[in-house]
Amino acid sequence: MFRRRGGRYVATFAVDEVRVLRKVASEVVGLLTDGFDHSDPVVGRLFPDVYADDPASAAEVRRYTEGDLKTAKIDQAGAILAALPGDEGGEVRLDAEAAEAWLRALNDARLAMGVRLGVKEGTDLGEELDDAVAADPSSTRVFQLSVYAYLGYLQESLLNALID
Repeated sequence: MFRRRGGRYVATFAVDEVRVLRKVASEVVGLLTDGFDHSDPVVGRLFPDVYADDPASAAEVRRYTEGDLKTAKIDQAGAILAALPGDEGGEVRLDAEAAEAWLRALNDARLAMGVRLGVKEGTDLGEELDDAVAADPSSTRVFQLSVYAYLGYLQESLLNALID
């Protein structure tokens, strides 16, 4: 998907891919703004406690760092939204800084979806998807697992373009 062309990282996105990426990035922004809730396991995954065994120290670190981290995550999701072509699909051209922001935003989106979908380390995504299709091929779980897999593919593609 992504390939290096000169000093840019380029990919062409179909209409449906643009819609999915726009929705995913917008949901991350919403989670970090209107829906920001420390009791949400997704927020806990995106902002893990630095000191898991010391809640007071963890709260102190969070007090000084959370605002900047939240702003950076919103800006990174915004980098996806800003670079996406219109609703008709088309080419995305990223410089190195934008490509790094996309990588971080894709990672945040995958972490958030992974929590919601119950994906754990060692989960066989193909098996999960097969089971979901067998249970109900038109379920939202099938769609969500497919989006999760697509985001991983996109992230890997961009990472490979960056290191080539």
